[in-house]
Amino acid sequence: MSELTKDYISPLRLKISFNKLLEQYEQLVDSSDEIVAENARKMLAIANEYPELRDGFEELEKLELYKPQIAQLLRDTFSPVLTNNEIKAATIPFHKTIFNSSSRFKKIVEEAGEDFDLEITNMSDDQFYIMGCVVALQMCHGYNLDFRRPFYFEIPDKNGITKYYRILYNADFMEVTANKNALPITQEDVDELMDNFENVELWKEKFPVDSYDSRGFIIANMFDATADVSISNIKSTLIKADKRQSENFMTDFHGVFQSFFNIPDLQVGFSVFNEEEQTFERVYGKGIKSYLLFDKDQTSCNDILCKGSYQSLITDKTYFAISDVEKYYEMSKGQDPYKSLYENGIRSVIFAPIVYEDELLGIIELVSKQKRMLNSVVANKLEDIMPFIVSSVQRSKNEEENEIEAIIQRECTSIHPSVFWRFEKEAKNFIKSEYKGEKPVFSNISFDNVYPLYGQIDIKGSSDARNQATKLDLTEQLHAANAVIQVAARFESLPIYDQLSYQIERMLEDIQNFFQVDSEQQISEFLHTEVHPLFKHLEKKSGDLYQRVDKYYKLLDDSLGLVYNHRKDYDNTVSMVNQRMAEMLDKKQKSAQKMYPHYFERFKTDGVEHNMYIGESITKEESFNPLYLRNLRLWQLQVMCEMENEYYHMRSDFPMQLDVASMILVFSSPLSISFRMDEKQFDVDGTYNARYEVVKKRVDKAIIKGTTKRITEKGKITIVYAQKSDEIEYLDYIRFLQSKNYLDKRIEIVELEDLQGVTGLKAIRADVLYSNEKDEKLFTYNDLMKELEA
Repeated sequence: MSELTKDYISPLRLKISFNKLLEQYEQLVDSSDEIVAENARKMLAIANEYPELRDGFEELEKLELYKPQIAQLLRDTFSPVLTNNEIKAATIPFHKTIFNSSSRFKKIVEEAGEDFDLEITNMSDDQFYIMGCVVALQMCHGYNLDFRRPFYFEIPDKNGITKYYRILYNADFMEVTANKNALPITQEDVDELMDNFENVELWKEKFPVDSYDSRGFIIANMFDATADVSISNIKSTLIKADKRQSENFMTDFHGVFQSFFNIPDLQVGFSVFNEEEQTFERVYGKGIKSYLLFDKDQTSCNDILCKGSYQSLITDKTYFAISDVEKYYEMSKGQDPYKSLYENGIRSVIFAPIVYEDELLGIIELVSKQKRMLNSVVANKLEDIMPFIVSSVQRSKNEEENEIEAIIQRECTSIHPSVFWRFEKEAKNFIKSEYKGEKPVFSNISFDNVYPLYGQIDIKGSSDARNQATKLDLTEQLHAANAVIQVAARFESLPIYDQLSYQIERMLEDIQNFFQVDSEQQISEFLHTEVHPLFKHLEKKSGDLYQRVDKYYKLLDDSLGLVYNHRKDYDNTVSMVNQRMAEMLDKKQKSAQKMYPHYFERFKTDGVEHNMYIGESITKEESFNPLYLRNLRLWQLQVMCEMENEYYHMRSDFPMQLDVASMILVFSSPLSISFRMDEKQFDVDGTYNARYEVVKKRVDKAIIKGTTKRITEKGKITIVYAQKSDEIEYLDYIRFLQSKNYLDKRIEIVELEDLQGVTGLKAIRADVLYSNEKDEKLFTYNDLMKELEA
């Protein structure tokens, strides 16, 4: 294998030849310009003396052998007059061998160092192969596929700053011909290749290795494209994901900025502007510094900026350049920002505002330890890259907001918007601690002096309804199982069948007379461990038994292995009630929040419960007034009436007919609430306040004093309270809602039997008025039931 093709795979078999160049000189022999003609004759004489230069050769060592002759042939192409200005080289296609170059190109490569290896940085081996195929398509088959893209040499200068040189190839001196290994190329082949550019194996199939002969050389003209490539690299660096956590981000960032500004020791810093507090804050990330803040986390803008820099950066939102920090340090008599910069060895600096839609997001800080390296002239170069910086900072700001929210969600579950600000503040501190390498801790979050409101719309007799549904399902399944066993006993007389049948009959009797909490579990275990394994055996005995067992299994729910018909109706009814009531409450809450912000949460159980807390500590503003508490109480009572109506309007759509009962708990004293990290929810603080939670958990089971009746009842709104002032207040609300036809005229005030540790509770019970959607008539609950049954 020749030297040119050693360790090199291409569809083109390469030969170095100057034939196409010599053909140019053959045309110039007859030039009317005698100097031009004489020069052409000299070049052709060289070719005649050394015919291999025209015929071509593959051995790289012959480049050295013919070095003087090649230099003569390329003299016009490489003008001595321009050799110190042009960046130019003669080379072999798809090969890094350079055999002639301008003085400037030689100097650039020499300054890169002895270990530097010249390579095209943005071209892989597969792409080189495909590029050879495209050349063959064009020069041999007449198909012009546009493969043009910018190619670069990446070469460090004597200061170690990376420079980028764009390469423009001149292939006028190349000729490509198909040899015996070449395959015919059709339009269908070209169409297939156009749709499969990255499939190098397909290209190799159509263009086998060494199937075309390439003879000639190319001229690579280069120009310094460092500014353009640096801008592109800055853009690419800025759009990287997870920049702040990357070990190499700031190293790469400094590098591309150094190339762009041509300043070897250039360093870049950032600081965030907090408009609300008028402060600069540190950006927390690996390797990210701030040359405004240095070792501080946060500093007031007025403290860190002088009058001139404040005017430029904050007010005018334009850059502020200091070409000689030492001079300004002395003039200001050691004031900031000059003092901090000078003491940290910074001698020139540019601070530039990062502005998005006239909003100051932060400052980018360029610093150098050399005087006058950074100045107002250099600052103008920022115009080319600032849009990318602004876009990146805006994106990072959104990412940080998402990260803050993610931490809140992870640490505290879903947080109501009214208290989100408090969690956001703690999340920022959490992030700050993480980036400092400290152990992050999410601090306790609490709100003092807030007034609680609690309400529930509960499915009445839900436990009895579920027990009844369970009884019906278990009864059906036991009867079905017993029927199979009795047939098996007739088929095969075994005492065990009689014993199992006896067990089932006892269970059926117990279901009707002694159904307990664990009855369902015991029966299910009996069926799964004793009956079902038997059925697997029986279905193999005869066709009749197989059909009866199969009929039994078809009664069962696939996932549960149990009859799940009545319980399914119950579960679906509860789910539908909860979903509709919760949706309605959530929708109503939006309007309530607009009246005055407050904390709200709801829970789905056998019905829907909700907690609300209102107070100044939640709103973060000095705007709270008892008027807003009274307004929220009235809103709550009204919405509970509307939910009652909504339920009975949709009651006929439910698989099972159930009733609901509504209750409100009034607590007049303000209390403190604290977020429980382990339970991911708010709870009351303090021994005295715990009384509220005790009442809330037990009050719906409370009994009216002197009776056996529960305090809650279908068709009524029950308002539980302890203070006479609460009674007066809610009677006013009731009278108002009676005038609006939410409540009936009949109300009752009752006392409650003492709860454990709680005495003196009373309740107002008011009948809800239900509207008939057809003719807008109003009914009490009893009237409504009669109407529905009619």
